[in-house]
Amino acid sequence: MGDNEMAVFGLSATEEELYRHFLRNPGTSADDVHLLLRTADRADKDAARALDRLRELGLLLPTGPDGRVVPADPEQAVSRLTDRRLHELHQDLRRVTRSRHVVDGLRAEQGARTAAPQGIEQIEGLAAIRGRIEDLAFFAREEILSVEPYTRLSPENIARSRPLDLRCLARGVSIRNVVRHSALADPPTAAYLRELATAGAHIRVADEGEAGERLLVYDRRTVLVPLDPRDTARGALLAHKSGLVANIIALFEKIWAQAAPLDEAAGQHGESPLSEMERRVLLAMCTVGKDEAGARELGVSVRTYRRHVADLLRLLGAASRAQAALLARDRFLL
Repeated sequence: MGDNEMAVFGLSATEEELYRHFLRNPGTSADDVHLLLRTADRADKDAARALDRLRELGLLLPTGPDGRVVPADPEQAVSRLTDRRLHELHQDLRRVTRSRHVVDGLRAEQGARTAAPQGIEQIEGLAAIRGRIEDLAFFAREEILSVEPYTRLSPENIARSRPLDLRCLARGVSIRNVVRHSALADPPTAAYLRELATAGAHIRVADEGEAGERLLVYDRRTVLVPLDPRDTARGALLAHKSGLVANIIALFEKIWAQAAPLDEAAGQHGESPLSEMERRVLLAMCTVGKDEAGARELGVSVRTYRRHVADLLRLLGAASRAQAALLARDRFLL
């Protein structure tokens, strides 16, 4: 037997050897498989444990009374093992990000503040986290992956994020972003996501449980995760270690594969980025010349019409009516 290639899925060398044996000899009996293991003093116990675990994992299918064994199809087996391993990694990540308070207790025991492990940096304070995110986005050259668990973005969040995201897209950086389904219920957030998609970002929407923690990955080399997912202002971990980065990328890919494209999710959600009144104001603003005519179109006073226009400009993040019309066109709101 060569290298334990299936160790990445959590299989031991013995378990892999037996699974490969039954792939080569489907429908044979499991009675004498201990002979494959060669070492007599451990063969019976090792074989029994390996067979039980392979059955538990679904790699060996239920057998009849004659003891014959049928192996699962390799593609199905690898898919099942991959899902299991990614689920384990997801749970590990949740435990790690929710247990960083242990560091404070350990530092108290030591009596002095010490540096974070090599390859992992702890960032404290919301301003420092935002500054580091801006730096990482500015220097990204290939790809940014993110899972964002917010339910809405404030106008300040959007104003801060828009130039960073659009500059990255303009210079050819690929952005893949997973957001929660509930974010589509907030019109400014939904409109901003559509704007990013129009600019070239790939956005998918996940169920609430799948997009539970924030993840940011830059150029597949650097990962940013919060110290405490319930309080992201508390601090964050910045990791450069290849093993941790690879595991978090694998978790992102699992979440991405299970999420729905933005357009499909928006259709299922049944929410429009604009209310009925906002759509009418936008249409009037773009088709009639004067406020008096727009007010008559909507059946409201000029003062009320102008207030609606001001609200719409604020909603779209536009500095003028002309810019609002352009943004509305780009976001397919017209």
